[in-house]
Amino acid sequence: MPADASGPVAGVVLAAGASTRMGQNKLLFRLGGETLIRRAVASALSAGLDPVIVVLGHEAERAVTELSGLSILPVFNPEYAQGINRSLQTGIASVPEEASAAVVMLADMPMVTDRMVAKLVERYRESRAPIVVSDYEGVQAPPTLYSRSVFSEVGALRGEGCGKQVVRRHAAEVVKVSWPAGALTDVDRPEDYEGAKLRLGAGRS
Repeated sequence: MPADASGPVAGVVLAAGASTRMGQNKLLFRLGGETLIRRAVASALSAGLDPVIVVLGHEAERAVTELSGLSILPVFNPEYAQGINRSLQTGIASVPEEASAAVVMLADMPMVTDRMVAKLVERYRESRAPIVVSDYEGVQAPPTLYSRSVFSEVGALRGEGCGKQVVRRHAAEVVKVSWPAGALTDVDRPEDYEGAKLRLGAGRS
């Protein structure tokens, strides 16, 4: 466990993918009056994460433009085509030394709220656990908080699911925060986006 869980908690928003299953850049789709990427970053900022690192790759310049006016630290992952693991490692490596932990978020999960993110940080400060995970009625998915004590493990692992590998390694110490299954929504395909629009009562404009 970390000796001190009172330091700043950074945000790492993974937003580098090419949206291959969608056929166009899904992060620029609009839900609830704002794009997916801006929605995710705004939730991270509203939850008090500092700094908020946004890992970019595909159409990085468009993403930066979309996030204009928000206090972010954009980081480019030149190996974004290799998958989400390289983006995770790029983001964790960019967390400043003064941060005691980082909450990793996906930019395509529009139901994740600032309240959910803040709850992970609260449980981390209470428990001083090395990892705090989100549990959606038996399914673990982001956002996930990693304390600095496991950063080196995240960076060193290779292969698919390096973040999940670290969670498994520390299974006895992991703290879970439970959310309803309905909050587990990621926008990968056109039908996912249509379903999210129906749930939020908003469309792309």
